[in-house]
Amino acid sequence: MAASATMAQPLTSLRPQARPDGAVALDAQPSGLRPKLRDSTARFVEEARLGGRTGFVALDARTGEILDQHDAYTRLPPASVAKAITALYALEALGGDFRFETTLVATGPIENGIVQGDLVLAGTGDPTLDTDALAEMALKLKAMGVRGVAGGLAVWGGAVPQQSQIDPVQLPHLGYNPAVSGLNLNYNRIYFSWARSGGDYELSLDARGTNTRPEVSLATMEAVDRGTPVYTYAQEDGVDVWTVGRRYLGDSGSRWLPVRRPALYAGQVFAALAEEQGIELGTVSEAASAPRGTVLVRHQSADLTKLIRDMLLYSTNLIAEQIGLAASVARGTGVTDLPGSGRAMSDWVEARFGAAPDLVDHSGLGGASRISAMQMAKILATPQAREELRPLLKSIRLFGPRGEALPRPPGVVVAKTGTLNFVSALAGYERTLGGRDIAFAIFSGDVARRIDAQDEEEERPEGARTYNSRAKWLQQRLLQRWGIAYSAKAETTN
Repeated sequence: MAASATMAQPLTSLRPQARPDGAVALDAQPSGLRPKLRDSTARFVEEARLGGRTGFVALDARTGEILDQHDAYTRLPPASVAKAITALYALEALGGDFRFETTLVATGPIENGIVQGDLVLAGTGDPTLDTDALAEMALKLKAMGVRGVAGGLAVWGGAVPQQSQIDPVQLPHLGYNPAVSGLNLNYNRIYFSWARSGGDYELSLDARGTNTRPEVSLATMEAVDRGTPVYTYAQEDGVDVWTVGRRYLGDSGSRWLPVRRPALYAGQVFAALAEEQGIELGTVSEAASAPRGTVLVRHQSADLTKLIRDMLLYSTNLIAEQIGLAASVARGTGVTDLPGSGRAMSDWVEARFGAAPDLVDHSGLGGASRISAMQMAKILATPQAREELRPLLKSIRLFGPRGEALPRPPGVVVAKTGTLNFVSALAGYERTLGGRDIAFAIFSGDVARRIDAQDEEEERPEGARTYNSRAKWLQQRLLQRWGIAYSAKAETTN
């Protein structure tokens, strides 16, 4: 793909001994796997020619019986499959009805339309707060008769640990690797657009909503003459300073770039929106502690169940990190950073399910996370996961060798996908035509090649797209083979 096209984008036997809670022992070993099935699925791995390692397992979702496996105990990066674990972690700690709140707090009384003190924009970690929501809050503040503040506008994002980016080894301009904070806006991204004008470019950075495009001073952009890299980033005096190679821009285009100080970003945008309503809020600063005072305006997110459903459907990294951090805080783990919260979730998995993954975050973006296919599938086979997670997973289409729809697919699949460069994962459930429920996990990763590719400073290094396509081919072949092998007919003839 040409660089300009990429830039223009704005934006899947022995029965194990049952535990008292319905889980199955992780050290259970299979015997009597069907030789024909085992041989054919192992051959699929060879034919995929992925390099690195591939581990997979298919379990009877109700009994935990191992139906098929290959290298199932090898620990590999789960990529976004980690979000399925995060969903269970957050649901248990917070409950499906939980909602994040963003508030405007007055630290003093209102006299003649002026807040006698500061107005504080405070968040609890809402990952979905956007410019439109802030505009509604500004309208509500105006309806209360507020015209200004004696102090200034402060922002508070310390309700959860704050971090300037999810994974520090990712390229700096990737919008799916934003900061995390108790106060977020527009998925902690700013909208960069450009258009050729004469011999140069008109560049803009804004926090666009449906009907407004407030500009902020938190970030700057300059087009420069150079080869690589496409983007450079630095923070100078609290400002995100970006440059972009002019040769990559083409005639016009746009994309979202991450912001590294999201609470201040939200404050600057809210101040601009309030000014449009005739409310003067003065200088924007970051509060040192949680505000005390009167809540004037309150905005709530969708409930946690809806957030999780969207997170699993669109694989939204920020939602995963924010609900995971909120769960760790609610559980009283005392975490102070994102890796610590990932460790707290790993400890919870071990205590709840008997597995021992090593998770460095909640989204799976960090390539250092590790879990085996067997561990993941055993989690999915528990009653808790079948009841709470399965209804929220997205449908995965089974298709033919040329991508065509199958007239009668051998199974119905719901699962979570996961993709990093040279890593591909899929884990979930398959219901065969015969009505058998399978819990499965398929992890492929060429970790050495992934590490080498990080030096190339490219969003999609050479070979990554081919690797992903081959991994998806393998996933399709496995799911279709399992669906056929464990249909009602197969049960009586194989």
